[in-house]
Amino acid sequence: QVHLVESGGGLVPPGGSLRLSCAASGIMFTLYAMGWYRQAPGEQRELVARITSSGRTNYADSVKGRFTISRDNAQNTVYLQMNSLEPEDTAVYYCSGSHLGIPYWGKGTLVTVSS
Repeated sequence: QVHLVESGGGLVPPGGSLRLSCAASGIMFTLYAMGWYRQAPGEQRELVARITSSGRTNYADSVKGRFTISRDNAQNTVYLQMNSLEPEDTAVYYCSGSHLGIPYWGKGTLVTVSS
């Protein structure tokens, strides 16, 4: 059974930093592209950052230069380092893993950027 478990969310003031983690089990992690998505209240879920099995990354324009996605294949974990956070980054952040077109999702972790 596949499990993706996010952690690291919380309340942070504008300009602050957070690091999200997603621990994966039940999959051959090294084969999977991993991604972080977010969904703000009343908005659609959107891609934040993605990292392929070979380590190539891509980012939403809104987070380029502020967020960094990385993966530790030995730990079956993907990270999202978020710096210079803005109130507009407030959302539930979801981890996703996909291989051969089949996606899996975590339950999400809430990030609130507010003073």
